[in-house]
Formats: sequence, C-alpha cells, structure tokens
Amino acid sequence: MKEAEFWKTETSVLKNEDDKIRCLLCPHRCLIKEGQLSRCLSRKNIDGKLYALNYGKVLGAALDPIEKKPLYRFYPSSYIFSVGTFGCNFDCRFCQNHSLVHSVPAEEKTEKNTDTVSPEELIRAVLKTPSIGIAFTYNEPTIWYEYVKDVLPIAKEKDLKTVLVTNGFIEEDPLNGILPMIDAMNIDLKSFSPQFYSEICKGKIEPVIKTIRNAASKVHVEVTCLVIEGFNSGDDEMDALSQMLSKIRPDIPLHISAFYPAYKMKDKRPTRPETIRHLCKIAQRNLKYVYPGNI
Repeated sequence: MKEAEFWKTETSVLKNEDDKIRCLLCPHRCLIKEGQLSRCLSRKNIDGKLYALNYGKVLGAALDPIEKKPLYRFYPSSYIFSVGTFGCNFDCRFCQNHSLVHSVPAEEKTEKNTDTVSPEELIRAVLKTPSIGIAFTYNEPTIWYEYVKDVLPIAKEKDLKTVLVTNGFIEEDPLNGILPMIDAMNIDLKSFSPQFYSEICKGKIEPVIKTIRNAASKVHVEVTCLVIEGFNSGDDEMDALSQMLSKIRPDIPLHISAFYPAYKMKDKRPTRPETIRHLCKIAQRNLKYVYPGNI
C-alpha cells in the first residue's frame, strides 16, 4: 500500500460518528468511513488516512500493437508495453474487460509487499521488449494514480513514450499533475447523453469532456466511442458528439467501435458493421479522422 494523494478529512458534526475521508481524485468525491473502500475499490480509509491498495499491483501485462489501444496516429505500426491493475470508477454495464477490472485481490494479498512490482522493476521489464514505451490500460489507470505518477518520470528518463487509455473521469488538479509526463491518451467518450452516463456507466459526462478539452491542448489525444444499438447509436447523437469534438480540435481522431455482449449486457446483440460504417460517415462531416473499430 501507499498513502493516497488528493484527499481530505471531513469532521463529523455528530457526536457518535467518526470522521470520514473525502477522496478528491475523481468527480465522485467518495466519502469513505473508517475501514471502507472507495467505489473504485482501489482506496481505503485506514486509521484516518487514505491508502491506495493497488500500488504496484500489476495484474495484466502484454506487448500490444499501438493500434490496439486504439491509437492510429501516434507512432503507427509500433508496439507498446501495456499494463493494468484492478478497479474502476465507473461500472459500465457493457464493460469489455470486467474480469480484470472487478477482480479485486483478497485484502491480505493486496496488502503484502511481496506481490508488488516497483516502478523501477516495471521499466526494466519494458526496456527488455521491442516497445516504444508503456501504456496504462485494461482497467481505469487514473485510479492507479500514485503508481502511474511514480512510473512516469522513470519512463521519461529512459526516453520511453507514455500512454493512458482512460475514461477521462478525473479531477483537474490530479490530471494536471501527470499531463506533463504523458505523451498520448485514448479517452473513452461513452456517449453524448448524460442519461447514458448516469444509467449505464454510473458516472457523468461533463468531467470527461473537460478532460478531453484539457488533454487535447497538451498531448496527443484520440477518442473512442463504443456503440450499442438502441442505446447510443442515434444519428443525431453522433452528429452532436463529433461536432463537440471538432470544436475542441477537428483533427482529433475518433474511433467508433462495435459492442459485443459482455458483463451485464450479455443479452444485447453485437453492433452491426453497417451501423458502425453509417455512424462513421456522420462523424466525418465534422472530424478529419474517423475510424471504424473491431467490425
């Protein structure tokens, strides 16, 4: 474990109630009682301090084509070393990687020091591969904040590229704390509907748009929208989404990808290729680079 960043103590006004911790990492701003976890499952109130339970817990690692992130206009045809841990600050009903995201280790295992990978060890592993750098992916990397922040400067010292594949649901101060060390981001824009975000993802859209706007002014950004027919597949929605992105930067690449039944939406049909191609044509009215994904 490592003490978390971005939190404060909130004193209870009730005599018989203990003080709580307010996490300030993401816009959920969880209020966490003693002994309890944040909703992202990665942070815990222990003796009045907030700790990151996922520090150094590398649960997934692979050498991937950069296009798999997906990043199509950032060092194309190269490879990048991908790593991830557990937890997410969303609970998307369609999560395509739920087996890792929700695989929280038992507490006694999580708190051991022997099963961690130090930032230095991770970078040594990356340097043994034919990769251009490291991508934090698979789960939501912003809730791995303390570890990511410690890895980034070591990666930059070794001239490695650094990538975040993220839902963009992070507060501005922590984001600005790592952006100077990030080279590229793929940000999931789940929909252009606040209702979709609240009901399907258990989150909010406004902070995500703010992250896209902030990051696109500083690093290479590409955006992914996974389309589920009948939920976020409307022509008007894609037109509005692509118009919004074009006002930030018309050259932001947009990946419109297909849904496949997973997690809590196994009863829904896969997105038809013709739907993806049709929505790409709509987005191309507003954006320079639009790519159909996994069809």
